[in-house]
Amino acid sequence: MPNGTSTAASGTQAVDRAALLVSTVVHADVPLTFADLQETSGLAKSTTSRMLTALERTELLERNEAGSYVAGPLFWLYATRHDPWDELVRLAQPTLERVGAATGETVNLSVARGDRVVQVAQVDSTYLLGTRDWTEVDVPAHCSALGKVLLAYGVIDLPVGELEQLTPHTVTDRDQLAQQFTQVERRGYASTVDELEIGLTGLGVPVRGSQGEVIAALGVSGPSPRLEDRHDELGRLLTERAEQLSGLLRRRTRKEGVA
Repeated sequence: MPNGTSTAASGTQAVDRAALLVSTVVHADVPLTFADLQETSGLAKSTTSRMLTALERTELLERNEAGSYVAGPLFWLYATRHDPWDELVRLAQPTLERVGAATGETVNLSVARGDRVVQVAQVDSTYLLGTRDWTEVDVPAHCSALGKVLLAYGVIDLPVGELEQLTPHTVTDRDQLAQQFTQVERRGYASTVDELEIGLTGLGVPVRGSQGEVIAALGVSGPSPRLEDRHDELGRLLTERAEQLSGLLRRRTRKEGVA
């Protein structure tokens, strides 16, 4: 019959080994292969394999498409409850980069914080004449394509009182805005031309969470002359990429009630 002390020591050792593997993956800047983890931990291959299998089963780790190890769904679950936007930005970054590469324009991801629209990520334009860094700018929702997406799907509401008019083209009439919101739902994307700044056009589409609800908006912006004949083209591209991102978020938020 095994000694109780040795059994406890063995259990503690197993926990320590598992914790080491999880810590190594979480602290790494890139996904780690089995060989990386086996070498870094100094564990035998059989022990490393057994531990990684258990950590995958308990959703502390998972493998990406290349077979390398990354933090598992439990970390995503925690992040969505306590600091959701950092994890959303991490997951969305490849999508933003693909949209930027395809369009050459500035790409932004926005979310609602209270009654405000906040730009949480940006990929800069590849053109010399692009747009500025919007991540630190407080933009009235009714003046931006991303804001109109969140307004159209009821993520935020129009503020009470007179709406700010930033340019002569800014739409401040509530009936006109309501018509625009209906159009956003029908065609799938929002657009603004010279409403936030003269010479600036923006387009935005919804990003959906695990229950199909809109949780963010993905969009591009650039000089109006360069985008004036590309609204439908860019709207389709953004919709396709947003749907792919939404699919990723649904897979990563399997737990009921998350985002």
